[in-house]
Amino acid sequence: MNKQELEEKLSNGKYVLTFMATWCPDCSFIKPHLPEIEKDFADYHFISVDRDENIDLAQELNVFGIPSFIVYQDGKEVDRFVNKDRKTKEEVENFLTAADN
Repeated sequence: MNKQELEEKLSNGKYVLTFMATWCPDCSFIKPHLPEIEKDFADYHFISVDRDENIDLAQELNVFGIPSFIVYQDGKEVDRFVNKDRKTKEEVENFLTAADN
């Protein structure tokens, strides 16, 4: 899937793309918190993207650090939390709260 196809898929509604990889220790750190984050932000559809299986899409979206979170609303990118740093549950929830305003 490329960026244009992705934006068409996400054309209606609120989505959070989570870019991760199985070998990533920082991804393993945040992963146990994702169900609670998803519950707290139930108005979003969460889509997990394996960065290694979707490397071209990650490059098109300038996702070079993981774990990373990109918020889309009605097919358009609204905000992103993309860097190579470890992210806590609180940081992700603060990001999503700010993106929702």
